[in-house]
Amino acid sequence: MANENVAGKYPQPMAFPLMVFWTGLFGGIFWSTVGFLTYYLNFTEIRPNVILIPWALGDWKFGWIGTVISIILLGIISICAAFLYSALLKRFNGIWFGLGYGAVLFFIVFLILNPLFPDIKPLFDLSRDTIITSFCLYIIYGLFIGYSISYEYRNNREQEKEAAS
Repeated sequence: MANENVAGKYPQPMAFPLMVFWTGLFGGIFWSTVGFLTYYLNFTEIRPNVILIPWALGDWKFGWIGTVISIILLGIISICAAFLYSALLKRFNGIWFGLGYGAVLFFIVFLILNPLFPDIKPLFDLSRDTIITSFCLYIIYGLFIGYSISYEYRNNREQEKEAAS
């Protein structure tokens, strides 16, 4: 009877896929906003709007509305990155897999996908400040996604074990 009282006292945890969705969306929006701030403060020459430049017509994409839409779009793309991490790496503990995931994403975007974005110079033509700032943003993003998903996965597994006992 005491277990029923405790179980009713606490809210049920969010379903794991829903948590991955919200983690990806929040992570993408938050870290894209931080990326815009680093551009605004001249730490990097890349702004979030570069994602719209090859696809959208008009000068609106360079203004504030373009920045907001770019940040939201990066949040949506981040959902896919979060589900990819969940599918491949959620079982691994620690921060290193998240940091590595962010580094891999950095190299994918700046080396493989670079031709899709004409406003981003090739990696070694970028300024040192841009490379360092962008790399740091990507590994911190990877750490956020990776640690959040791995922690929640382990937490759900422990709760399932306790419930089965």
